[in-house]
Amino acid sequence: MKKDFKKGFMRQYWRIQQSQTLISTVFWITTLTLLIWPNVSWRFQSNEELLSIPMTYWALSAIATSVLLLVIILGWTYDVALGLWREHLTVVQERNPFTTYKVNAPWGILLAQTNTILRKLSDEDDEDIIRHCDFIDRWLDWNANQEIWARTMSSWKQIMGDEDPYLFHISEETRANLEEAAKNIQDF
Repeated sequence: MKKDFKKGFMRQYWRIQQSQTLISTVFWITTLTLLIWPNVSWRFQSNEELLSIPMTYWALSAIATSVLLLVIILGWTYDVALGLWREHLTVVQERNPFTTYKVNAPWGILLAQTNTILRKLSDEDDEDIIRHCDFIDRWLDWNANQEIWARTMSSWKQIMGDEDPYLFHISEETRANLEEAAKNIQDF
């Protein structure tokens, strides 16, 4: 229950973040334009016009454009000149479980195929290869018990309409657990 609440909360939080960049840019432009306007409004007479548009609107547009250009210049400096995003991505990768110990189902299928080929091409007496292949099998079996695999299985069945997505590399018990978990997944 607690896990479902946290996941639901994070899903809503993620949805809010998707629009955050555009909304915050509009807020920056609006706020700074309205903060700057009282300091420069005396220079623009409201009864003067340019192309049938009052000078007040031209001035507000110029301030807003200047603020937008300033934000773009700061973004360019952050990206190109300072390159701070590189360190940010390093930290994101370090915190991402899919770069450390988790494997999603499509990647797991590729690993299983490669592992099977390696096992068949190697000598049966090569203990290092056998040990490695056994580890990959255990790792994939563990990953098959994770929610993302159940979500993938559910998608294969409900979205793609595949009746039996066969995963040859997992045990029968894990397959049964995965099938049951896939039935309980709410697809969006």
